[in-house]
Amino acid sequence: MSEVDPASPVPPSTQCQQALPLGNSCKLKFTVITVTYNAEHTLERTLESVASQTYPCIEHLIVDGLSSDGTLSLIQEYVEDNSVNVHPHEIRFIREPDRGLYDAMNKAILEAQGDYLVFLNAGDKFHSSDTLQKMVEGLEKAGHLDVEYPMWPAVLYGETDLVDDEGTFLRHRRLQAPETLTWRSFLGGMLVCHQSFYVRVDIAREYLYNMRYRFSADFDWCIRIMQEAEARSLPLYNTHLILTDYLSEGMTTKNQRKSLFERLRIMVHHYGFIPTVAQHLWFIVRHFSLK
Repeated sequence: MSEVDPASPVPPSTQCQQALPLGNSCKLKFTVITVTYNAEHTLERTLESVASQTYPCIEHLIVDGLSSDGTLSLIQEYVEDNSVNVHPHEIRFIREPDRGLYDAMNKAILEAQGDYLVFLNAGDKFHSSDTLQKMVEGLEKAGHLDVEYPMWPAVLYGETDLVDDEGTFLRHRRLQAPETLTWRSFLGGMLVCHQSFYVRVDIAREYLYNMRYRFSADFDWCIRIMQEAEARSLPLYNTHLILTDYLSEGMTTKNQRKSLFERLRIMVHHYGFIPTVAQHLWFIVRHFSLK
């Protein structure tokens, strides 16, 4: 493997890889995508969370937009520790300029080599060390892995807890994942957090993030993924698990007003003007009735 030395100059475009140990075999491989930029304060707990997973068949794809802080040092240490980890996994690292978060995420989708992908960015972490193991066990029990890959669920989804900048639990996410999820469900808001929304890689490659949206492209992306699932008659699998501890101060949260206006545009596009307005009137009524 060609490793990045954080102490030496790094070329603008760098790729390195640490292969999965020989002898590992599994029915399903996850690609966990972490997009970083100057994330030294929050990245460590994300790396530790991936490293602690008991499920071995993981490709961790880290895409860095030329960080200038200690992010590279953390990644270097993570790569070295992985080689002696009880449950080592594949690590791929890409470092190059990008045009923002969603551009970097699109690059990652096209690079992903697993069966399902999920975005776990700096500060986010898996809810427990056996999160992925429990997901696979649930899929096997439900018989979803007994069929050919083109008939596997298009999406795996679950619940989310919110954590603060120090990784401390704040509360369960207010919007709960519905028992049965469809693309129409998101007329009621983003009922499933982006970080708890696992997508089949072959489908994700066909539906990249729309770069016209700066803050809520993930909302639009999830809807389009679920629309494609319905078109293919593919199930959306409810894991009935808390999958993610989500850092509540992400880009969307920091730009909440702009994000809300963008989500309104997205909802009008997918659901129509009148249903969107009617739903938002209900949001207002509900908000004041709960006070």
